[in-house]
Amino acid sequence: MSEASQQYLHDLFGLDGKTAVVIGGTGVLGGSFCDTLAAAGAHVVVVGRNPENGGARVDAIAANGGSAEFVACDSTSREDLENVVSHLAESVRRTDILVNGAGVNSATPFLEIEDEEWQRIVDVNLTSVRLACQVFGGDMLEHGTKGSIVNVASLSAMIPLSRVFTYSATKAAVLNLTLNLAREWATKGIRVNSISPGFFPAEQNRKVLTPDRVASIMTHTPMDRFGEPEELAGALLLAASNKAGSFVTGANLVVDGGYTAMTI
Repeated sequence: MSEASQQYLHDLFGLDGKTAVVIGGTGVLGGSFCDTLAAAGAHVVVVGRNPENGGARVDAIAANGGSAEFVACDSTSREDLENVVSHLAESVRRTDILVNGAGVNSATPFLEIEDEEWQRIVDVNLTSVRLACQVFGGDMLEHGTKGSIVNVASLSAMIPLSRVFTYSATKAAVLNLTLNLAREWATKGIRVNSISPGFFPAEQNRKVLTPDRVASIMTHTPMDRFGEPEELAGALLLAASNKAGSFVTGANLVVDGGYTAMTI
């Protein structure tokens, strides 16, 4: 690739000087998001509950020449999220990119879902997104930041997937919230988009991936395989970059190996 070509791509997708906050950055997909954003030049704030995973992610990014830090945070706590904003302000940083990637799942049959389980999944998958968009989005608005918010939705936000009732309901709500915020903030310099991954094995869905379910998934996936975390990088960079994605807001970027294209 020529130097001119490299510069062109860097100008489109490069994130030099940007600060990216990745909520759920200690997980499998969230960690990959952190790697992608750091490789594109952003200073990445890995936000999560697991200091061991967070520290390992920061070390890996640093080993590859990137810039990152870990901040412990319960994404369902407004106070914790506000503390992240305050922490960044002390370092003279403002959030340019917010990725809402925290998520939990359960395979409980519908009639057996208890209130506690329902609320736990709603809190992590939906309430945390609402809180983060208010806290970080509000900070962007207050300081006139031309920012990008990327919410992680799911195939189950659009089509019914068996055995994941609460998860599906929360992801459908995340998609709707994304569309509403995109419309609300379009003239204020903040783009809001979502990414809907297909089947990417991670902590929250491994117990759902029984052999019979895996066989069914492969039958409905034209590419006949699971996705790899790094295969979300292109969609993430398009959504994150104010150059490449300058006219992209309210979009749901589906990365599913053709799953939603399959009928019979």
